[in-house]
Amino acid sequence: MPKPLEGVRVADFSHVIAGPLATQFLNLLGAEVIKVEPPAGDPMRYYTRDPARRGMAEPFVGANAGKKSIMLDLKDPADCKTAHELIAGCDIFVENFRPGVADRLGLGAKALTALNPGLIYCSVSGFGQTGPMRDFPAIDQVIQSVSGLMLLSGQEGTPAERIGFPIVDTYSALLTAFAILAAHTQKLTDPQRRGQVIDVSMMDATLVMMSSVVMPFLLSGIKPKRAGNRGFSGAPTADTFPTADGEITIGAVQQVQVDRLFRALGCPQLLDQPRYATPDARIENDGALRETLLPYFAQRTAAEWEDLLAAAGVPAGKVRDVEEALQLDQIADRDLFIDLPSGDKAMNAGFRFAHNGPGISDNAPGLGEHRDEILRSLGLGSVAER
Repeated sequence: MPKPLEGVRVADFSHVIAGPLATQFLNLLGAEVIKVEPPAGDPMRYYTRDPARRGMAEPFVGANAGKKSIMLDLKDPADCKTAHELIAGCDIFVENFRPGVADRLGLGAKALTALNPGLIYCSVSGFGQTGPMRDFPAIDQVIQSVSGLMLLSGQEGTPAERIGFPIVDTYSALLTAFAILAAHTQKLTDPQRRGQVIDVSMMDATLVMMSSVVMPFLLSGIKPKRAGNRGFSGAPTADTFPTADGEITIGAVQQVQVDRLFRALGCPQLLDQPRYATPDARIENDGALRETLLPYFAQRTAAEWEDLLAAAGVPAGKVRDVEEALQLDQIADRDLFIDLPSGDKAMNAGFRFAHNGPGISDNAPGLGEHRDEILRSLGLGSVAER
C-alpha cells in the first residue's frame, strides 16, 4: 500500500513557516514537494543563532527536510516561464505572498487554474484575500496581537503576553494542510476532476484555534479572563503548584478527580468542609484553598507527585523545559523524530499509521539543489541545455 499522497506533486512557492510547514505535512504523507526559492533562498534558511548553520538553519530543516529545491527568479521571464511549466505538471500549488503579489508575478489563481484546471491552488496570508485588512503585512506575533490571543495569557492587569513559539504559524499550517487534503479528496470524487482555490487567513485560523473562548463570547457575551496558569474550567484544583523541587500542574476538574487529589495529598478531610465540598464553593474560596494545599505539595518533588497522582487517576504533570521533555522515555517510544542522512533530525507528523504512515528519508535541500532533476522530469532539459 502506498503512502496517502504518493504520486501527488506539490509546487511550493511559500516561505518562512506557515506555508512550508503545511507542505511539509503533505511531504510526510508521501507527496513530492518541489520548493521554489528566490535567488536569496527562503529567509528561514538563515533563522539561526549558530553561524555554522546559516543556509541550513534548524527551523528550515524542520519544515523542509525531504523536499526538492529549485531556484527561480520570478522577475526573469525565462524563469517565470519555467515556473508555469512546473505548475502545469503539479497537482497542488501553495503560496504565501502578500495578497496581489502572486497576480503581479503571473501566478494568481485565475491564471494558474486556466493553465491547469485540475490544480488545487492555495494561498496563505495574514488576513486573507478579501476584507479591509487584506493588504496589511503580518507575521505570527502580529496576528497574536490583533486576534486577542496575547490577552489570554498572563494575569489580569499585566501587559499583553506573546505565546512563546509561533503558534499562529503552526496552527495555520495545520489548517492549510487539512484544507488541501479536503480539496484533494473533493477532486477525487468529482467526475470532472476539477481543482479548487483555497484562501487561508492566519487571522481566521487563530480565531478558530481560540474557539473555546470565542464561542462563549458569541453565544453568551462572556468575555475571557486572564487566569495565568489556571485551567479553562476555572477550578482552583486545575492550576500549577510549587513542590519541594520545581512545579507541577494539576488538572483535577471533575469531582471524582478532586476527591482523588485530596486523598493522594493526604487531606481528604477538606471535602467535609462546605467551602471546599463542591466546584462552585471551591471557586468561591479559591485563594484559601490554594493556601491550604501549598504545604501538602511542598512535601514531595514534582516528579514524585507526578507518579503518585497518575497512579491515583489524577491528571498531573511536572513542569519541564524542552530539554527535559525530549529526554522522556515516552517520547523515545513514539517515532516522533526522523534521523536524516546528514546527521540532522526532522520532526515526524505527530501521528502514527499501522502501516505506510508518515515519514521522509532525505535531507533538507540545498538552495537550488534539484534544479537539473526537476527540469529533466518536466522534459525541459538541464540548466546547461536551456
